[in-house]
Amino acid sequence: MSAAVQIRAPQAANTERLRISEIFYSLQGETRTVGFPTAFVRLTGCPLRCQYCDTEYAFRGGHWMEVGEILTNIAGLDTRYVTVTGGEPLAQKHCLTLLRRLCDLRYEVSLETSGAMELAYVDERVVKVMDLKTPDSQEADKNLYANIDHLRRKDQVKFVICSREDYEWARAVIDQYQLGSRCEVLLSPSHEQLAAGLLGDWILADRLTVRLQIQLHKYLWGNVPGR
Repeated sequence: MSAAVQIRAPQAANTERLRISEIFYSLQGETRTVGFPTAFVRLTGCPLRCQYCDTEYAFRGGHWMEVGEILTNIAGLDTRYVTVTGGEPLAQKHCLTLLRRLCDLRYEVSLETSGAMELAYVDERVVKVMDLKTPDSQEADKNLYANIDHLRRKDQVKFVICSREDYEWARAVIDQYQLGSRCEVLLSPSHEQLAAGLLGDWILADRLTVRLQIQLHKYLWGNVPGR
């Protein structure tokens, strides 16, 4: 079960603030820490419009919160792991401050980002989980390939695969940029567009050194916000 945190508007307007869609506690559904109880901070807003997006509700709305208030809410969840996600979290400039302060408090911090925003200034202690958008996402032209230079062994690059064409494109990019020697590579089937077993067959047939991941939370609870 997940537990939502009530979000309150801050009293002051002259401090570092972020627009927040939700803060909640749930099991991590993806990445290397899949299955661990995690505090999620979902920031509002995204400059991309991927055709398979499952968090469109985070494109707008939300509530302004001071960074300190966000940290207080996370502390109340009593967890080691914190994921900052969106929307696109790096579209808000004070996201960098939030990431740094979470690291200072010794949380295990991960950032889920589209890869369309510059990664150069993200705190080195943060685990970056960066999407490279495939052609079927309809946003592949937004990829900033210079971000690959900022990925380290602890980071992860993710491809959401919708079709065989997406898979072949991802294989070419993995090879071109030698991604497997830089960081962990994740291939994830678009939940409603490609069977996970079929993607697994392709990976095995080609002997790719990648991790197949599914969205655990959707198998447990469906596509429910705040889970």
